[in-house]
Amino acid sequence: MNQQALSSFIWSVADLLRGDYKQSEYGKVILPFTVLRRLDCVLDPTKVAVLSELADKQAAGLNPDPFLLRKSGHHFYNTSPLDQ
Repeated sequence: MNQQALSSFIWSVADLLRGDYKQSEYGKVILPFTVLRRLDCVLDPTKVAVLSELADKQAAGLNPDPFLLRKSGHHFYNTSPLDQ
């Protein structure tokens, strides 16, 4: 998806939300969801490895946090099995 198509898509979603939110409120909704989506995209390449590591460490009775941080390659990780 090119930049123009992505921009158009984002604004079309914003137009849909405008019906449910006051103009001063929908910015408070769009920005957090945009940030969450970006974080999800950043973590996507390592998600399967992180979930696998979580299962292994929980089965072993170990604190999974340092292992998951290493697997994700970031200072944060996502253990939710939900996708998008």
